[in-house]
Amino acid sequence: MGQITIPVRVRNALKLDAGDRIEFVEMEKGRFAIIPATRSMKELNGFLYRKGRKPVTIEEMNAAIAKGASRSR
Repeated sequence: MGQITIPVRVRNALKLDAGDRIEFVEMEKGRFAIIPATRSMKELNGFLYRKGRKPVTIEEMNAAIAKGASRSR
């Protein structure tokens, strides 16, 4: 685990306090978004939406999760 310094303007916009956890989500190759790890799933609704991208089904998500889990063993 490491530490980074986040500018005050960004901390205020994300409503972060000292010690809060954040996640880095890769939006595209080489570009990341900073997301507070304390947000509820409802707040993240639509965050990864990209125009023209086809939504996936629950079954497709479960298959991708299972595939990823089998690779990590």
